[in-house]
Amino acid sequence: MTIARLAQAGGVGVETVRYYQRRGLLRTPERAGGIRRYGEEDARRLRFIRAAQAGGFTLEEIRELIALDASTDRARAQALARDRIAALDVKIAELTEARAALARLERECAASGEGPCPIVAAFDIEG
Repeated sequence: MTIARLAQAGGVGVETVRYYQRRGLLRTPERAGGIRRYGEEDARRLRFIRAAQAGGFTLEEIRELIALDASTDRARAQALARDRIAALDVKIAELTEARAALARLERECAASGEGPCPIVAAFDIEG
């Protein structure tokens, strides 16, 4: 498949594919008849990269996971997953706290129609 088809199969743009190639996450095949051809393995790798990013892994961590795929070092892969889970737990706690604060402000706003809106006041940089 062409780079455009590969990008489409991975749900990304062509420039994203090229970026991943420059970062060493995807191979850059030789030209055959002036066109680079990609296979299903390239599409699988691209989908893996996108899924790992959605899971919060950095591109460097993804590069390491790809390298680990060719080895038997499951302990390192598990450590990366544990680190990512811990980071997600922190983010979830932060988002839960932010949600609770916003819900409180929304209730305060609904409780009274007088004075400044507590939601706007909470985000006022001069206040």
